[in-house]
Amino acid sequence: MNKDLTIGNPSSVLWTFCLPLFGSVIFQQLYNIADSLVAGKFISEEALAAVGNSYEITLIFIAFAFGCNIGCSVLVSQYFGAKDYARMKSTISTTFISSGVLVALLILFGTLCCGKLLLLIHTPAELMADSQLYLDIYIWGLPFLFFYNIATGIFSALGDSKTPFVFLAFSSTANILVDILFVKAFHMGVAGVAWATFLCQGISCILSLLVVYRRLALVETNVKAALFSRSIFLKFCGIAIPSTLQQSFISVGNIIIQRVINGFGSGVMAGYAASVKLNNMVISSYTTIGNGISNYSAQNNGAGKHDRIHAGFRSGIRMVWMISLPIVLLYFIAGKYLLLLFLEDRGGVAMMTGVTFLRILSPFYFVVSAKLVADGILRGTGRMQQFMAATFTDLILRVVLAIVLSKTTLGATGIWCAWPIGWAIAAAMSIFFYKRATFEREKDPQV
Repeated sequence: MNKDLTIGNPSSVLWTFCLPLFGSVIFQQLYNIADSLVAGKFISEEALAAVGNSYEITLIFIAFAFGCNIGCSVLVSQYFGAKDYARMKSTISTTFISSGVLVALLILFGTLCCGKLLLLIHTPAELMADSQLYLDIYIWGLPFLFFYNIATGIFSALGDSKTPFVFLAFSSTANILVDILFVKAFHMGVAGVAWATFLCQGISCILSLLVVYRRLALVETNVKAALFSRSIFLKFCGIAIPSTLQQSFISVGNIIIQRVINGFGSGVMAGYAASVKLNNMVISSYTTIGNGISNYSAQNNGAGKHDRIHAGFRSGIRMVWMISLPIVLLYFIAGKYLLLLFLEDRGGVAMMTGVTFLRILSPFYFVVSAKLVADGILRGTGRMQQFMAATFTDLILRVVLAIVLSKTTLGATGIWCAWPIGWAIAAAMSIFFYKRATFEREKDPQV
């Protein structure tokens, strides 16, 4: 069901809208975690390290899918809030066409360059074959990744956060079962993990596109929507490109950090691969809530209801901090038991690495969650320059400090210390930019 986010109590609206998004991203991360869990438990610690090593490269492709999701979602939210359904439909068709071209280019890039990227990050020789195999299969699933992400962005833009939750709950559960089937019953190794993700995401993509098509067919317009609009494409690029660059540079930064980590051996690599999955589950949850706040802000900005944007910021902060409290306690106190989902050795280097990582980062989830709420409003109201400035500051600090601190007596622990410093400074910047912002409804040329 489509839902107007410009009416009702802002706090109630955000909770009702964002909680299914939070549940969706938990299932999305279970989708990703399943690969590492099955690899570590049913294949080997080396397989876990290989999947984790490959994951840093897959984030490059995910960054582009994320950019397309946000670009489409923000514009659809604005036009839906303004009741401009012709432009809304034109935005969706324009996004599908331009994203299809982008996917073809990325498949070509991935086919030619993933092996070189694995060498670039100093992938150990014993992990190279499995890492390459995982990526080779993953690349051919990019159309599913992209169009599924765009579809979920459309649902969110229309105020529907429950449909993506249903799809993700189904596909994530299926992915875990198929992972185990392919690895345990068919003995497919790392290839089984990759094929399970490919198949389950493909089914979810097709089903979600069918629902989007049926949902849009029910929306009537006074004029025929253009199949491709140059003006909307430029607006889409104005949001999607900075969002993609943000995620891409984060991915490149993570690749650089992965290269530093790889220098400490497979034990540290495996510990990081396990703990970063748990960390990414949390950060992705906050990011998804931030995306929901972007949809909320964009709808209200399109409707000219700017006071609701400020109320949404306050409600968003309360929401993410309430979510953060149990997570911080769980990761800090019981992180070792969560890591046992991935690791067999309770006292090895991998376990020590993972526990240290979680204990250093988890207390700062309150900080980074506040940043992502402010970022959601900046992005939803079109303030991409400020959004990018805060994001790049975080990234640059984390990469530079990870390199510098890893060379001190702290060793690998120095790498983990870089995260909180980057988060804290970037959060201060994002909140400062939000506080200084003034909001006004944007006027569009005719499609």
